[in-house]
Amino acid sequence: MKKNYNVVGNLLHFLILGVSVLLFASCSQKIVSTGKTAAEILGDPNYQAISYGGYRELSRDIQPTIPQLKEDMKILSAMGIKLVRTYNVYYDEAANLLEAISQLKKDDPEFEMYIMLGAWIDCKNAFTKLPDRIRNEESPENKKEISRAVELTQQYPDIVKIIAVGNEAMVHWAWEYYVEPGIILKWVKYLQKLKKVGDLPENLWITSSDNFASWGGGGSEYHLEELNELIRSVDYISMHTYPMHDTHYNPDFWGVPEEEEGLSDMEKTDAAMIRARDYAIAQYESVVAYMQRLGVDKPVHIGETGWATQSDGFYGHDGSRACDEYKSAVYHDLMRTWTDSKGITCFYFEAFDEQWKDAANPRGSENHFGLINLQSQAKYTLWDMVDAGVFDGLTRDGKPITKTFDGDKAAMMQEVKVPPTAKEISERK
Repeated sequence: MKKNYNVVGNLLHFLILGVSVLLFASCSQKIVSTGKTAAEILGDPNYQAISYGGYRELSRDIQPTIPQLKEDMKILSAMGIKLVRTYNVYYDEAANLLEAISQLKKDDPEFEMYIMLGAWIDCKNAFTKLPDRIRNEESPENKKEISRAVELTQQYPDIVKIIAVGNEAMVHWAWEYYVEPGIILKWVKYLQKLKKVGDLPENLWITSSDNFASWGGGGSEYHLEELNELIRSVDYISMHTYPMHDTHYNPDFWGVPEEEEGLSDMEKTDAAMIRARDYAIAQYESVVAYMQRLGVDKPVHIGETGWATQSDGFYGHDGSRACDEYKSAVYHDLMRTWTDSKGITCFYFEAFDEQWKDAANPRGSENHFGLINLQSQAKYTLWDMVDAGVFDGLTRDGKPITKTFDGDKAAMMQEVKVPPTAKEISERK
């Protein structure tokens, strides 16, 4: 009997050892991403990037379906877009988008679409009725957001190439939710550690996407050691620049200068748009300069820039006269040309109009940054693509992609107003 006990004991020993080995092997299995890496994609003009939200309705309670997301990705792919930016993972949209792309890739192995996956970050008490926002403490939801982003990256390592911790989560005008840089730094370091131990692909890039000022390009109030450490810790800097908003808030570049008042209306408008582009370039270069003063040398790309086509507020006809389809198209083309020439990726904001952003005000500018509106009409920026047949056979919500204004440029141009003169802007201050 003793011999039998030894046999059983040996079997149990080997069984436990075997299970332990299997568990160890499972736990130590590294997450590997195949195909293109972020380092190869970012900066390559053959991989155009865009910000994306697929919401059609007045509320994000109604999520876009996987068939709708697949329609959108086919439209963007036809436009030459291969890199899409999302903003949070607490709604189903990001997970469904990854599944939609995965299905498209199974149907067509040549289909290319990669994701910069955003994880939303809030300070403590953000979006509550409590009077104070505590900037150096964070919402308990942040941990869930990061965990979900990790899970999705592990599930789709060949599609998710970048994780962005927070969106405009450090800039001070985001009063409702902004955090101190140390909160972002904590999660960036956490994700970098997961890369080192193999729980995330080693070639995944980690960043945060924020206003140029938050990355050191603005006032000294942002120049904190925690920001400097964040700059050292990310794989690249993703900065935002919005001259359109500054046609109201900081309009010195916008007004028609006295020496240009004798130009035609079109010449005045085109000259103002070139100044807008140069304003964006200056903000980009201010971030690069701050980074270099720290002795850091790493890529800086544009995580967001864009130009709305409608506004009944600060940027409309009674405001800075910035928003219309012509100026939006000129800005888009100027920025794409400049970023492509410099090897800078530009996530243009954004692919499609989304009416939930200012649901109470249909003409609010936030609803009208898309290159395609909610009637499946390509705005002036894309009219040449419509003419070239780029969208032939494609639909959005069952509608073919047609042109705004029925393609009547003269009718579109009637909406275009010349920017105020520099003197008018000065008198408004």
